[in-house]
Order: sequence, then structure tokens, then C-alpha cells
Amino acid sequence: MTDNQGKEIFEEGLAAMGLNLDGQACKRLLLYCDELLRWSGKINLIAKAPVREIWETHFLDSLTLLRVLPPLGEVQQPLLDIGSGAGFPGLVLKAARPEMSVILVEPRQKRVSFLRHVIRTLGLSDIEVLCGRLEKGSTEVAGKTLVVPLITSRAFTNIGEFLLHAAAVNPAGGKVICMKGPRAAEEIAAWQLAQPYSPYRLQKIVELTLPFSGKTRNLVIFNKKGASVP
Repeated sequence: MTDNQGKEIFEEGLAAMGLNLDGQACKRLLLYCDELLRWSGKINLIAKAPVREIWETHFLDSLTLLRVLPPLGEVQQPLLDIGSGAGFPGLVLKAARPEMSVILVEPRQKRVSFLRHVIRTLGLSDIEVLCGRLEKGSTEVAGKTLVVPLITSRAFTNIGEFLLHAAAVNPAGGKVICMKGPRAAEEIAAWQLAQPYSPYRLQKIVELTLPFSGKTRNLVIFNKKGASVP
């Protein structure tokens, strides 16, 4: 893939999604993709796929969250990405919106090394990578106590499990954003049945379409009961 080909694919996807990023953000994300492809030849970061599919599945999919994050200029809540893997969605969002404060949690050391390399390469600050797992009921990862009002993840296949893992570190009034496919309604129904006394309430579902495949992406947003977090 040439630099121009990657740029054309990325810009085509952004235009189809109606997203506008400044030139520096685009440069960071193009460099990030280059590093991802280079490192993937050495360690298992993502499944092998055509570059167009990689842009959609990982980068453009992560950027769907820009639709529901506070706009530029508003008070930025720290964002916690649980099970970040190769940085999706947390590191992509940081590259696009560098003013955000971000915490990435990832248990696999090789992927942690990759994340820290990309952060250095892109010259990002106010972003932390914790090597460890967030267990149910725990507020600590790698010896650090977490209290985070905004949490997301692509690592969980089940909404109920994700909310159980998030609850201890998400304060009253906090928000959790689940990134789900077309079966979001089924997962919500299963969560409601299995966890009738959950501290979370469903706020809204934002349905989007990915630009190349036309696949459905549902952003399922929950608020934790209590006073709202500014």
C-alpha cells in the first residue's frame, strides 16, 4: 500500500461517514495505520485482511464514537478503554482528538509495547497504558486505582459482562458506551433479564452504518444511576 492509497481510502471513509478531521489528526492516523501494518508482520495484533477492510473495521469503526463524545471546547472527561488490544477504539480517538485524556487497559505485554510505541511515535501526551486486566468488582489495574466517568470497549462480546466489569470504576452518573453490531437489542434484552437490579439504565442507542461494507454499528449508551457527572 502506498501512502496515497491509504490516504485515499481513509478520506473516502471519513467523507461517507460525514466526519471532518483536521490535517494533523489525519496524519497521525495514517502513521498509526502504517505502524500497525508494520508491527503486524512480527506480532499478532489484528486478523489479516485487505487494507480497505482494516481501515473500516478498526479505524473508521473506532471513529464512530466521535458522534457521541463531547464536542471540542467542552470539559473533557477521561476516557477508559478496557481491553484496548492494538488501540481500538481508545488510541484512535486520542489520535483524532489529542485534547482528550485517555487510559488504555490491555493485559498482553506485546500489545502494550505496541501501544506505547505508537504513543511515542505520534507524540501524544495525557494518555496512559496499563498492562493488566480489570476484574469484576475491582477498582485497580496494575496497582493503579481507577475512577473514570466515561468507559468504552470493543473487547467484550456481551453487554452484561461489560457493565459488570465497568461498575466498580465508574462513579454514579458515569457513562458506558458499548459498541455493538446488529444484535444489540437482543443483548440489551438479555442484560435486562439477567441483571434486573443493575446500577445502569439505558440512555439511548445511536445506529450508524460503516462506509464500505454497509454493516450496522450500534452505540449503546448507559448511564450509571446517581447525580450526573459534568
